Amino acid sequence: MELSELFIIALSAIFINNFVLMQFLGICPYIGVSKNMDSALGMGMAVIFVMTMASMVTWLINAFLLQPTTSNIFYLIFSPQEPPDLTYLKTIAFILVIASLVQFVEIVVQKVSPALYKSLGIYLPLITTNCAILGVALLNLEKDFSFIESIIHGISAGIGFTLALVLMAGIRERLELAPVPKPLKGIPIAFLMAGLMSIAFLGFSGLKLN
Repeated sequence: MELSELFIIALSAIFINNFVLMQFLGICPYIGVSKNMDSALGMGMAVIFVMTMASMVTWLINAFLLQPTTSNIFYLIFSPQEPPDLTYLKTIAFILVIASLVQFVEIVVQKVSPALYKSLGIYLPLITTNCAILGVALLNLEKDFSFIESIIHGISAGIGFTLALVLMAGIRERLELAPVPKPLKGIPIAFLMAGLMSIAFLGFSGLKLN
């Protein structure tokens, strides 16, 4: 595995295929938590952790439990019988992993920073249903990433999510002081800014990473 390949995976996940701005996943927390910078950074760190750990754990579960290969735990236990193909359970298994990780993050944030926990509100437990988290895990399998590549992809996707969140938070904080027409205040102007940011990120699609 070459370092350049990992760099391409990271750069692609952060800029070219940004989960929020280019693939439109995780829009709910992107709009809901980007009202101020502190909440955006807190949510971003939580998502980076969950995405990274989810990429690691789901890759291991798929490789050693779900895939009918010789490395499957069931094969090692019941050999020489053929291990069962449990790949149809991957969505359920992955969601259980993500839910467990989010529960852990929620407990830690509540203990370490009650103020951040309160500011994130319902959006912190909603990371469980954040389609970007599950999307990373499934994309790792679809692209046949190795264990290390999956970890790099998970970290980079989380960084890309955080980048989009922080940029939006900075814009929305400035918009609070701007003379925005009343019908556009709040969510409407946020969606307009999100669209403009997506157009801006389209410029990265022209990068040649080969």
